[in-house]
Amino acid sequence: MDFAPTEDQTAFQDAARHFARHELAPNAARWDAECIFPKDIIALAGELGFCAIYTPKAMGGLGLSRLDATFIFEELAAGCTSTAAYITIHNMVTWMIANWGSDTLKAEWGEGLSHAHTLASYCLTEPGAGSDAAALQTSARRSGQHYQINGTKVFSSGAGATELLLVMARTGGEGAKGISAFAVPADSTGISYGRKEVKMGWNSQPTRSITFADVRVPADYRLGVEGEGFKIAMQGLDGGRINIASCSVGTAQVALEAARGYLHQRHQFGRALAEFQALQFRLADMATELVAARQLVRLAAWKLDRRDPNVTTYCAMAKRFATDVGFRVCDDALQLHGGYGYIREYPLERHVRDTRVHQILEGTNEIMRVIIGRRILMDGATEVIR
Repeated sequence: MDFAPTEDQTAFQDAARHFARHELAPNAARWDAECIFPKDIIALAGELGFCAIYTPKAMGGLGLSRLDATFIFEELAAGCTSTAAYITIHNMVTWMIANWGSDTLKAEWGEGLSHAHTLASYCLTEPGAGSDAAALQTSARRSGQHYQINGTKVFSSGAGATELLLVMARTGGEGAKGISAFAVPADSTGISYGRKEVKMGWNSQPTRSITFADVRVPADYRLGVEGEGFKIAMQGLDGGRINIASCSVGTAQVALEAARGYLHQRHQFGRALAEFQALQFRLADMATELVAARQLVRLAAWKLDRRDPNVTTYCAMAKRFATDVGFRVCDDALQLHGGYGYIREYPLERHVRDTRVHQILEGTNEIMRVIIGRRILMDGATEVIR
């Protein structure tokens, strides 16, 4: 058992840190304030391979492991949480197309997605199907060599500014087994977009609803076979949960570092804040929980790379714990800054706003507890909790 990063992991971590410090961090506050989706900067990330980290090399990706990806996403999030989070979503969609897409689909879209010349959105959630994703009602009816898609999706990151939509739609009966996955060009006839949502955070990526009205999609643009869509979605979300957990850890790390610096800099009652034991204890708890969160995320990623039979449970554990810890560390860092943490001259309030949604998306943390609890109560669960 070796907890040290490999030379390659350290090299990718350094490259991501350099990119985050020079391209993301200097612009993050402006992107947030002006709600700018920085497609040009995302394209630069694509040139470095950061938009197809674990996509196979055959489709233009880096072909790295999920564990490798945690190092990269953590560093990107330290520069701009919102933009890094979108990049993780694009990575997930690109990987899904590489694994389940037809040769035609990969030939037409693969290279562009891998290099971020074209960007993607993930479309699962509906007005009446959030946590209960298997209840989705968007339909796809086959007609010859095409499908006709009808329905509505909500909370789709990047929607209206991306070129490809990965859509889960019902091709069969009720429940998970009736769902299939489709890649849909975002400018297809019959697609309309709702207003850009005004959000608490994640302002450097647009979020919109999408309506599909008799949208024709080639049969070759279906991923996998009919009825396999929900399984594809859930496998994608196992990795997506690790990705967003990594973003929480990265943001919390930069918040912790800011708080540490501020405690040395700020003086009250004739002493530096760092000399007050109560604040030392607060910082100690923040650091301890953050280290624990990072290790749990990397453990879950390691299990995903090895296709561990309990990987879904560990991904849920990592997502629940790291996103809760990440938000709490950012909130505590804001508190340690006092009034300065609440104003936009400092990044703490943005860190709090951006990490809050991590406890909701990719499956709420309540649903993560459902996944974990059900597995623990099953026969043979001893190996999960030891």
